[in-house]
Parts: sequence; structure tokens; C-alpha cells
Amino acid sequence: MARALLTIDLDAITANWRALDALSPAHVATAAVLKADAYGLGADRVGPALRAAGVRSFFVALAEEGVALRRAIGSGPEIFILSGPMPGDAPLLREHDLIPCLNSASQIREFVREFPGAEAAIQIDSGMNRLGLEAAELADVASLLQAIRPTLVFSHLACADAPGHPLNAVQHEAFAAIARAVPTARRSLAATGGILLGPDFHFELTRAGVGLYGGHPFAAARPVLRLALPVIQVRDVGPGEVVGYGGAWRAERPTRVATLAAGYADGLLRNLGFGEVRLFAGRHACPMIGRVSMDLLTVDVTDLPEVPERLEILNEHQTVNHLAAAAGTIGYEILTSLGARYERVYKSSAPVPDPE
Repeated sequence: MARALLTIDLDAITANWRALDALSPAHVATAAVLKADAYGLGADRVGPALRAAGVRSFFVALAEEGVALRRAIGSGPEIFILSGPMPGDAPLLREHDLIPCLNSASQIREFVREFPGAEAAIQIDSGMNRLGLEAAELADVASLLQAIRPTLVFSHLACADAPGHPLNAVQHEAFAAIARAVPTARRSLAATGGILLGPDFHFELTRAGVGLYGGHPFAAARPVLRLALPVIQVRDVGPGEVVGYGGAWRAERPTRVATLAAGYADGLLRNLGFGEVRLFAGRHACPMIGRVSMDLLTVDVTDLPEVPERLEILNEHQTVNHLAAAAGTIGYEILTSLGARYERVYKSSAPVPDPE
């Protein structure tokens, strides 16, 4: 039996980056966020494609992710480590030219001792209360900033996906004020949602993340994924019979039921079985029925003239955003949950250059 087939469109990812980049003035750089292995899609393939498209700054979460990305994209582009220098990271940062994001006064003090004169980014807490230095903390270590080279000062918006939320303006004002303490550094406040808030939020660098991969709030994004699941078996179910765990679905008519080889172990979350999800045979949409189990899900294919070898759960008709809404979650979780059992195929109209 063929494996489920996940097709990742690198052209769509680079097109989404260009579209987000076009929303900023020419002097504003648009970085790409590739943490969590490019949101689960493969940083070793996504990174080189974005570099070829023109990206010169990348963000990942951990030093180990930075090492893997550096090997994929080669020397030259900046790679920022959002978690900062964790214990044991120093050799990785040095060897692979990684720029840590310093998120606390203690990280700054340690960095000055370990890396005098080296580049670093500084994260400011502008109101999210997650990571970063508040104004008073930054003032306490102001004298230490002369011993390093702050190349970037940045913060993160808590409510950028809600354009009318008053916290956006509060954080913008706080960030602009605190960032004045690091006048030589570029400033960055906007990730995907912040980019969509407009040029006032862009400063000198934006950080395109989930929008690259087709996720909300970037509604204009090109779909990136196509996921086709193999049909293992088709059976006839009579009126009144149930399908799946808990007898949660009961047939109201003679029904043909297809069982597909994928489930929540593959990132198709169990809650999808309680939402409105379709599986596609071309343009024909078939409802998913019953509960998603670990390795299987079931689909009503009664109205198909012929059941194909695979049915699609992700395509241009049903994106990660639709699945997220059905599961009561966000597109980020759908993307980063996609499992290792899929056969992955990368689609690109142009060859991606090898790393230097």
C-alpha cells in the first residue's frame, strides 16, 4: 500500500515571501522564520529556496536548528537564535556564525563574558510578558552594550492577528520608546500579523513566519500543501449502523465508507472528527465521518462514481486554516504536527542552489 503523499510547494512559499515583502517600503528587509524545521515542512529544503528568492535574514528557535539551517543555506545570510545562548551553545554559535537573541539581563552579562565584541540581537518585552527585557532591566545593563555589537533590537506583538486590538498600539509605543536605548541597531516588531498592520509597525526589518506557509492571518497566501491519503478499504454500511470509535457516527442511508491510512499519529488531530472536514477526489468533496483514530480515518464516498486510490485532505480547496478551524486550533499546530510517516515531495519550478 502506498504511503500518504505530502506535496510541499516551494514556489508557493517563495511567492508568499515576495508578497509579504512587497507590503513594506523598499528600505525594510523581510526575514524568514524557519523555527520548528520550517514549521514542520523541512528547513533543509525551504531555507535554500528562500535564500535563492532573496532572503538574507533567518530566525530559528534553537542553536541546533541554526546549525542545520546554516548547513543548508551556506555562509552569508544572518541566522538569529530566538532562545538566546543556552548552556553549551557557545561552540555552535561560534562555529556556525549564529547570532543569539539576548532575552534577559543575565543572558547579556553571560554573553559579554563569553563573546566580547560579538554580534547579538536584543529582545525587548513591549507588553507580552513572555521573553525580553523591560525598560528598567535594559537600563541596568546599558553600559554592557558597548562590549557587544547589537545588530538588532526586536519585540513580539501579542495580538497582531486582531488588527483592532488596543494592545497593538500600546506595544508599538512601548517598543519604539525602549528601542531608543539601542540607537545603532535595526528594529523589528512585526511578524506576519504585524506586517499586515501596516508600515508603522515595520521599522527596519519584519519577520515573515506562518504566512510563508499559507497560514492565517495572511489570507492572501498561496496554498502550500497538498496531502493525499491512501484508501485501504471500501465497505458498505446499512442505515442505522455506526462507524468508528464510540459509535459517534450513524448511517442514515445506505453508505459506502472508505477507510484511509492516516490519523492523529500523522498530525490529523483527533478533534477533526468533530468538525466539518472534507476529503477530495478532484473537485468532488466527500465528508469525513466518525472519529479520527491513531492511524485511520473514515470517509463517506457514497456519491463518488469511482473511489480513487487516494483522497486529498489538504489542497487549494481545504487548507491548513480550514483544518485548524475544524479542530478548534490554529494553523501553526496543524503545520507543525504533520507526521514523519508521509512521503514528502517538494515542488519547484527552479533548481535550488547547493549551499556554499
